[in-house]
Amino acid sequence: MKPRWLLLAAALATFASALAFAQSDDAAQDPAPPTMIDLRQAAAVHGDPVAGKQKSELCGACHGTHGIAVVSAFPNLPGQHIDYLYWRLVAFKDGHFPESPMTPPALSLTDEDMRDLAAFYASLDPVEAQRAMDEDPNSEAVVSEPVPADVLRLGEQLYRQGDMAKSIPPCQGCHGADMRGYAASTRSDGSARMPFAAFPSLRHQHRDYLQARLDAFRQQQRHGTSNSLVMAHVGANLDEDSIQALSAWLSQPPLHP
Repeated sequence: MKPRWLLLAAALATFASALAFAQSDDAAQDPAPPTMIDLRQAAAVHGDPVAGKQKSELCGACHGTHGIAVVSAFPNLPGQHIDYLYWRLVAFKDGHFPESPMTPPALSLTDEDMRDLAAFYASLDPVEAQRAMDEDPNSEAVVSEPVPADVLRLGEQLYRQGDMAKSIPPCQGCHGADMRGYAASTRSDGSARMPFAAFPSLRHQHRDYLQARLDAFRQQQRHGTSNSLVMAHVGANLDEDSIQALSAWLSQPPLHP
């Protein structure tokens, strides 16, 4: 097991090199996309989860009544960090991503709506949400095919240790040893900014969704935020086997909630 400082150092080195390249990389794109959201400068996000629940009916069409996605291509939302959810909605609304099923509903949201929705889904317990969905006669769970043990071993190895020969940093450096995000994500830098709060939790996600996200990073799709830019530089070093292994391992039911 690598020391935590070494994991963080590897992650921050990737972060710094990616951001240093951002200006020239973005300038080469035509037409110019919206200005990248620099999450290093972001303040803590707050919202009203009760109001968010009242606004979430449309979200349930794709993300399920309990926040568990009805198809494996969509993300599960319960327990995801409020900051990550909010800034994802902002990026969809402001056109940072290619046209998708999220584009029309995001365009209709106010800033308050996005904060409230993010607060609502962040407040849900993912284990309880999955249990509620399993017990709901009107819900149909997503079923994934079994994964070979060697694929799972590779996924865990990449997540825990990375692959320095391929310039792949250990994922846990930013996403945490428990896959719930950076361990000190709620720590302020002294200026009311929380630069690590928007690192997402990867636990309790569908394999197909994770695979699609990693593949998008590998293909260098549009960078909506500074975090996405960092992941694009990581993704450039991932091959198909690595993406499949990481996605499969991360989507496995955890031994402990």
